Amino acid sequence: MGIRVVLADDSVLALEGLMAILAGADGIEIVATARTRGAARHEVETHEPDVLVSDIRMPPAHVDEGIALAAELREGRPAMGVVILSSYAEPQYALRLFESGSDGRAYLLKDRIGNRAELVDAIEAVARGDSVVDPKVVETLVAARRRQEASPLRDLTPREIEVLAQVAEGRSNAAIAASLYLTKRAVEKHNNAIFVKLGLSYAPDAEAISPRVKAALLFLAGDGAAS
Repeated sequence: MGIRVVLADDSVLALEGLMAILAGADGIEIVATARTRGAARHEVETHEPDVLVSDIRMPPAHVDEGIALAAELREGRPAMGVVILSSYAEPQYALRLFESGSDGRAYLLKDRIGNRAELVDAIEAVARGDSVVDPKVVETLVAARRRQEASPLRDLTPREIEVLAQVAEGRSNAAIAASLYLTKRAVEKHNNAIFVKLGLSYAPDAEAISPRVKAALLFLAGDGAAS
């Protein structure tokens, strides 16, 4: 059985674009579409999908309806994944999405979703409870943190900074190893060193992606006590 998806965006063109991108994607079934927060909630209640893919801003107020709906679902349907699509690279939006929990949540920029593989990967990730953050958002956080005069990132090696950035994006140890041409064991050692140097903690399971994503994002945003 495939991953059942509800799409939510106030733009008809955007919805048609998403449907076209996902058409023919193996294991993805679009069960409904919606153009407002209320309609999205109704479709979720009616169809009980595995994943909601939602624009960040929709009627009625065009503020942060997608993030607010994700928070609602965390309470009422904690197993449901949510992918938020946004035009905003400002990190505070991704951090707000993760306030109610990072597992099963993804934050992607709209200018990157033309690539079907990236969108499908994000849908699959949140369906299994993992987290995904757009690399551009992470780049912004890393750059800002490194500019600080007393930045703790100065204690990290260049390779450790590369690993930290990919952790914050939601990549698994195996994916980081493949990307950086390292062994999985080497990535695990880098992770341990990074989190010790930065005074961070996360679930003891080295493969627990979501807790360490949240810890890395909060640290990069300036909260050194993130856990």
